[in-house]
Amino acid sequence: MVGSIAYVVAEVLPDVLGGRTARRAKSGVQRMMDPDRDLRRASAEVEISGNVDARRRLAEELLERSQFDAAIDVYQGGLRGIFEHDPTLLLGLARAYFGKQDYAAARAALERLIQHNPDFRSADAQLLYARTLEGENALAEAEQVYETLAPGFPGAEARLRYGLLLKRRGKLPEAQRVLKDLLDAARLGPPHYRKAQAEWLERARRELS
Repeated sequence: MVGSIAYVVAEVLPDVLGGRTARRAKSGVQRMMDPDRDLRRASAEVEISGNVDARRRLAEELLERSQFDAAIDVYQGGLRGIFEHDPTLLLGLARAYFGKQDYAAARAALERLIQHNPDFRSADAQLLYARTLEGENALAEAEQVYETLAPGFPGAEARLRYGLLLKRRGKLPEAQRVLKDLLDAARLGPPHYRKAQAEWLERARRELS
């Protein structure tokens, strides 16, 4: 019975209903029934083509599973030739190093990205850089990055982390101001924003309570 229901959800309903929601449902059920399907496919693509896009997809699958050393190997294998300083691969490599708490290596990957791709813009890369500096206990440098990043970051995470860092550094009035401004802005924002950022907003409320 369970298998029949899963088949209907994964194979029949998306074809009948169409649309993005149905496709997401199909993908979710397929992953539940065979969690390593995408990993096997990505591994096969690397074996067959060995191109950079295939390596990126495989490394991302490994990152999702917290297989950081394997992801690092795959990313480094792609950083060759004309892709030696590819920003997407370097950002992924930094994420993998950060995941295994090798903050020095993560920082080196991000600084290599910045050095060789001066026009590359990524709020996620900047946030990862700030968190990496924090992980290295370079708190003054991390504060500077957060201060620049937080106001324009698309979402509440950067401002929440900025407030937490200020609190960690003993700057309590500044921390409270950042967290209060975050919550005040969220109250004026649309409901879908508050829903999407619920995790960070709830942490901000706890810090202020």
